[in-house]
Amino acid sequence: MTLDPLYSVEREFAHPVEVMWHAWTDPASLEQWYRPLDLAVVPGSVTSEVEVGGWWTVGVDVPEEGFVAFFYGRYTRLEPMSAIEHTMHFTLSDEEFAARDESGPSHRIVIDVEDRGGATWVRFSQFGELPEGEPDRAKAGMESYFDSLSQFLDG
Repeated sequence: MTLDPLYSVEREFAHPVEVMWHAWTDPASLEQWYRPLDLAVVPGSVTSEVEVGGWWTVGVDVPEEGFVAFFYGRYTRLEPMSAIEHTMHFTLSDEEFAARDESGPSHRIVIDVEDRGGATWVRFSQFGELPEGEPDRAKAGMESYFDSLSQFLDG
């Protein structure tokens, strides 16, 4: 049984699937784009151990709110050039982020990638629970992440 996602964001990019896969899995690439357009990734906060059970981590600086949003989890499924699945934990605590505390609630993230002959279609879906109204905010945030990815790729 597959539950419906909280939200999905999808877009086609005018770049080959190999370039897209690298953008989603290479830590140096993620550090350049994995954030909303108006924010910045905390330098040195990105990890991407591309193997099932490997970690991914990122900190996004939100200076106007006075905090850093930390995201982390483990890869649970990797189908090269096709799909990435991982858990996602969220914290505002430097200590929890450093410890990669997996005891709290998490979400499941599924990133589907499809080669479209020189272009690549990507869908990001988040599964789990969020308070009322938060899925819409999260979706809008991910739309901005996709805008950032587009700028990075078109660089």
